[in-house]
Amino acid sequence: MTALLVALGAAVGAPVRYLAGRLLTPARAGAVPWGTAAVNVGASFVLGLVLGGPAPPGVVALVGVGFCGALSTWSTLAVETVRLIQERARATGVVYVLGSTLAGLGAAALGLALGT
Repeated sequence: MTALLVALGAAVGAPVRYLAGRLLTPARAGAVPWGTAAVNVGASFVLGLVLGGPAPPGVVALVGVGFCGALSTWSTLAVETVRLIQERARATGVVYVLGSTLAGLGAAALGLALGT
């Protein structure tokens, strides 16, 4: 049953991630990939919120593992950062990876605080 909940959450999180990337990320070289940043920070917040409260195991599996796991995409952040550096947008790449990481940590901390 837990695996089914994870799969159901992932079935929602993955399309949301795809759509956010398509809608929020400019198509030009050297542009900040806002879609990836948004889903990573959002997933960090939601996961913190779920884990900070008294969520039952089924909710943790559905929302925390399934939805947030499929929504967040730190591997894409890494590839996009390398691409920005290759496109000679080094400063943008550094700001992007540091800003995304710090914003994700802050969102997770806020979610944990609100969840308790």
